[in-house]
Amino acid sequence: MIKIQNSKSKIQNKFQIPNSKFQKIGFTLIELLVVISIIGILAALIMVNFNAARERARDVQRKSDLDQIKKALRMYYNDNNSYPATGSLTWGSVFQSADGNMVYMKVLPHDPSWKQDGDPDYNYTQTESGQGFCMWATLENKSDGDIAKSKSRCAACSSFVGAYDYVVCAD
Repeated sequence: MIKIQNSKSKIQNKFQIPNSKFQKIGFTLIELLVVISIIGILAALIMVNFNAARERARDVQRKSDLDQIKKALRMYYNDNNSYPATGSLTWGSVFQSADGNMVYMKVLPHDPSWKQDGDPDYNYTQTESGQGFCMWATLENKSDGDIAKSKSRCAACSSFVGAYDYVVCAD
């Protein structure tokens, strides 16, 4: 009988995991807190860069919209020998001739940040007794180099625009 007990104890020892090798299973609370804080810092940095990229994308959209509107205004001028009067453009609606026979733009776009309450939006004013116009939009990237270039190209519009406005005029 003693031999049987010894053989059983040898079998049990063969399948037992020694405590010295596997004492630490899992993570300590401090290790988890360190990892979570590192992930939080990285997420915050990524969100800041992501928001800046979204602002630049909206600024590119503003510039593109103003350029497209400028082309439509030039077509209007070719047909009427005058640009539309101040206050006659309705953002978000069709831009067409007075008789409705000619559509210059299917929809005059709103500013990408436009909300239903109407603020902010693009700005338009007729100048030089119908022979010129100024359009502008405030850019979110205040250090955009195109702001200064547009203002120098459209010096006649300087009395209408603010410090961070991108300007398009009848060249």
